[in-house]
Amino acid sequence: MKERLIRIGLFALCLAPFGYLLYAAATSALGPDPAERIMHVTGEWALRCLLLTLLMSPLRAWRGWSLALRVRRMFGLFTFFYACVHLTSFLHFFAGWTSELLLEELLERPYITVGFGAWLLMLPLALTSTRAMQRRLGRNWRRLHRLVYPAAVLVCFHLLWLSRSDIGSALVHSALIGALLLWRLRGVFGRLLTSPGKV
Repeated sequence: MKERLIRIGLFALCLAPFGYLLYAAATSALGPDPAERIMHVTGEWALRCLLLTLLMSPLRAWRGWSLALRVRRMFGLFTFFYACVHLTSFLHFFAGWTSELLLEELLERPYITVGFGAWLLMLPLALTSTRAMQRRLGRNWRRLHRLVYPAAVLVCFHLLWLSRSDIGSALVHSALIGALLLWRLRGVFGRLLTSPGKV
């Protein structure tokens, strides 16, 4: 019962920013530039949910909190959800759903290119996030879901390229992602040395 309440609480917290955006849009409270506000909030929460997703494995190892692995999928899906809203907002407000303009933006703005690349890497992870797909793919499921690591690297590039006035925040978030990725790489290399072929 306690675990269920924790999961419901975490779900509500992750969904709250989207609820805020809906409320703010309905009450014209998004400020002088609603499009920019929506882009900022959804991108920020996609990043935060990604950090939480990457944090779950270390948290399980450090604190023995078994629930961490069971909520990791939820955080991962919220990462993709906010990334989708972020991308959809860009397509609607800035590209106007025009393929020519989208292609031009992808070619001329590197931060959009790497951001879109991160979204593409996360797409198969979201599509195969169910337990049924995990059973169906077997060991390949784990290999496929390592795409979260290059996706996280692309997110860092997207954030650093995009940030101009707030480079400090971008550096902090990128450093946190880098630290979590290094922790994961240390575990992978450790298993390679002790049990080759079982990574």
